[in-house]
Amino acid sequence: MDLKLFSSCSVSTFEVTHVGRSYYTLISSFRHKVGVGFSPNFKCCRGLFLRNYSAPDNTYLTDKAGISSVGENNLAIATETGLLVNGTSGPIRSFYTRNLRVLDAFDDEYGGVVIDPERLPSNPFTFAARLHLSLSHWKKMGKKGIWLKLPLEQSDLVPISVKEGFQYHHAEPGYVMLTYWIPEGPNMLPANASHQVGVGGFVINEDNEVLVVQEKHCSSATLGLWKIPTGFILEAEEIYTGAVREVKEETGIDTEFIEVIAFRHAHNVAFEKSDLFFICMLRPLSFKINVDDLEIAAAKWMPLVEFVEQPLIQEDSMFKKIVDIFVARLGKRYCGLSTHQVVSKFDGMVSSLYYNVIGNDESNCVGN
Repeated sequence: MDLKLFSSCSVSTFEVTHVGRSYYTLISSFRHKVGVGFSPNFKCCRGLFLRNYSAPDNTYLTDKAGISSVGENNLAIATETGLLVNGTSGPIRSFYTRNLRVLDAFDDEYGGVVIDPERLPSNPFTFAARLHLSLSHWKKMGKKGIWLKLPLEQSDLVPISVKEGFQYHHAEPGYVMLTYWIPEGPNMLPANASHQVGVGGFVINEDNEVLVVQEKHCSSATLGLWKIPTGFILEAEEIYTGAVREVKEETGIDTEFIEVIAFRHAHNVAFEKSDLFFICMLRPLSFKINVDDLEIAAAKWMPLVEFVEQPLIQEDSMFKKIVDIFVARLGKRYCGLSTHQVVSKFDGMVSSLYYNVIGNDESNCVGN
């Protein structure tokens, strides 16, 4: 194999071909860099010129350059950029398609494919080529749903994926998830999470006082309302631990979970998502209030009667019903749902099951 050095020079129109698609690009000053393929028909470029080199048909172009003969007196080189430069598109297209490989992925249990986000090509051209080839391969294999997780640092691959037919599924701070449904007919992939989950903590001390707060940021409808501490549970957080945490964060009060006494289900609450809100009864373990200055304007222990008689409570049917349930629970005329840790044979995981159990005397809740 002969190696010769060439200096830079100008070139005219050339054809860039990858996976059956051709793009014509005009450039006035072209300098060789890793990832650009060329042939003897290519006038000149700075770098290495290779003669009479051929590679087997099963060469895969990934991290290293692949070099193959694509016809008599017609040499092409391609590396991770996925660009092939030559005057004749036919032989190049055949060469390049033959030397690509399917994206690294694994099958899911539903006949679909999950692309490995840790082994995505770093170069957009290579990604575009391999994605197109992979979809063709998976269609022939009879696969169904394709899952593509793109990290934030590779967000430049999103428009390429969308042009191939991928759709947004969901996003988190560090990535975006896209999907592609292959079979004809309705898309059977599970939708993105449809609900957000909130918790509220009803905390009452031995003096029959309720722990209440006034929020710094609230709607005009709830301005001046003394309310129970509330908030959203975190990812992988239990309902009961979320309620205890929220009370602690907003008021500094340590508590113990007793029961879920009710929950509300509402729709189109935030960004067209539904909302589940669990009202939990908690037992105080400390009593000195330490307000969270970022979210809470004030907090205090308020007599239950005074809390119930607030105009906003009395005028709102839902708030009033929640308070009625809480008062009934205090009077042992109602039992909520206590949490129990169980293991299922289906997944072998520990789960929290919430249910109502009455004691033997039929007047006391197990959660007491």
